[in-house]
Amino acid sequence: MEFECQSGTKVGLKDCSRDCVDYSCRGKADPRFIEPSKNPKSSKFNSEKQKSLRRLDGKGGSLSLECEESLAVDEVLHDCRSITDLPPALISEILNCLEPKELGVVSCVNTSLYRLASEHHVWKEFYCERWGQPILLAPLGTENADEKSWKELFVEREFHSKTFMGRYNIDTLYGHTEAVRTVSVLSSKKLVFTSGYDQIVRMWNMEEGLSIASSRPLGCTIRAVAADSRLLVAGGTDGFIHGWRAEDGNPHLFDLTSPQNQNTEFRVWEHEGPITCLALDLNKIYSGSWDMTIRVWDRSSLKCLNVLMHNDWVWSLAPHDTTVASAAGSDLYFWDTNIGSELAIVTNVHAGNAFSLARSHTGKLLFTGGEDGAIHMFEIIRNVKFHVKRVATWIPHSGAVYSLAFEFPWLVSASSDGKLSLIDVRKLLRTNRSYVVEKLSKVDNKVKNVEPPQRMLHGFGSNLFAVDVGLDRIVCAGEEGVVRIWNFSEALEVEQRVRALRGLRLENRMRRRKLQSEMTSKGSCGDQCSVAAKKNQLNGDRNSWRNRRRVAGKLKA
Repeated sequence: MEFECQSGTKVGLKDCSRDCVDYSCRGKADPRFIEPSKNPKSSKFNSEKQKSLRRLDGKGGSLSLECEESLAVDEVLHDCRSITDLPPALISEILNCLEPKELGVVSCVNTSLYRLASEHHVWKEFYCERWGQPILLAPLGTENADEKSWKELFVEREFHSKTFMGRYNIDTLYGHTEAVRTVSVLSSKKLVFTSGYDQIVRMWNMEEGLSIASSRPLGCTIRAVAADSRLLVAGGTDGFIHGWRAEDGNPHLFDLTSPQNQNTEFRVWEHEGPITCLALDLNKIYSGSWDMTIRVWDRSSLKCLNVLMHNDWVWSLAPHDTTVASAAGSDLYFWDTNIGSELAIVTNVHAGNAFSLARSHTGKLLFTGGEDGAIHMFEIIRNVKFHVKRVATWIPHSGAVYSLAFEFPWLVSASSDGKLSLIDVRKLLRTNRSYVVEKLSKVDNKVKNVEPPQRMLHGFGSNLFAVDVGLDRIVCAGEEGVVRIWNFSEALEVEQRVRALRGLRLENRMRRRKLQSEMTSKGSCGDQCSVAAKKNQLNGDRNSWRNRRRVAGKLKA
């Protein structure tokens, strides 16, 4: 990951070149500080203000307050011989501009920088902007030996993201009697929810691949399922939203097998057509339908808050914060859910219907899959106005893309050609965290030429309708009526062993280098002593020969 320095980036020190008097023109006075005001009422105030602003240096020049501040900063920087001599607040601001890899390089310089770089708050931002809040996290700041810092959590999750390129096992789950239309993974509880043409919602254990519970037949084809730790909702072709609330003390959260209970189960109906997509956030339920609307519901009261009208059937939606993106026909819509207004529309995104959407945790990246087999990546920019920019396009499939799932950095797609494609989007992301588009002229519609998908997974029949990602597993289902879990935990174990062996080799190499340097230093000392002894011996021999010659000369005399 290279460090990218934008041309528009400026150093935080203020430029005082405009406020300082040119020393070469000592005879000329700066009119901003010396010329009195033309208003007689404010002349007294201006004269006092000018006296406070006027300061003479050794050459008779006048300096402004901004220049004085910059000179004070220069004096501080002049006394600093290294970055560790700077104030901690300034070091923190410098580290805040770096990327994870660059922070790791800085931490290898010395112990003080290692402590500053490892404990910096920016690691939390790195983690949350990629994967959201951690699934299991002990309260930070407690004196628990098993707790992990934000840097350790980031490194561990980044390490997990490499497993999708390794070995895998396939667990096949049987239970559905007809095609499966929808899959939802609840990673925090290691649960999988599936449903389809057999009208039954099934709950599976993702770790063991076993069926936990199944609902009664709901009376229609279920095309959408969404779940979190408090609520499970399913939408079908009858226009009803079927929901289950989590029960306290239930290890599997939801009781699907018991008869209808008004306290834990509910039904909502307002759509006039089949429900095709569902989504949940902290306070709302989102439902899209072939009646060309998206309805926003309050989770507690189950009342409809807003109705968002489209021009075609709604196929998919992806909410984030106060906005929701939706695919209707071949167009892409963006809405403000608070007031129910349309923010932007991108027409003719695909040649045919846009069947699927996926969105990043930050909401800045949006992926679309369509009937033409293409996948588009969009960047959402929210400054004064709402802008959408297409960044990249892939065409990995020969059939329609029915489902997308994104977990940084992997985008997984399921298609009617019976294949899964895995795409790593890290190469397309800007490395400068502080990059902000300031001018509309910088927003163009040029699409980058990107590499093909990093991996394709085969082995299915035709028509994969649904896919989802959770931890080190990919769950997919389709027309065959079976659910498959691609388990990459073996790749994680292999990678961990390789990492441990690499660490041992590095440690042994460092130990050998240390011993070699010690032996070399001892050998050099011995060589120096032997050379000195030989030198002394030669000098002694010469002196003795000269002494004998002197004695012989005296005797002759």
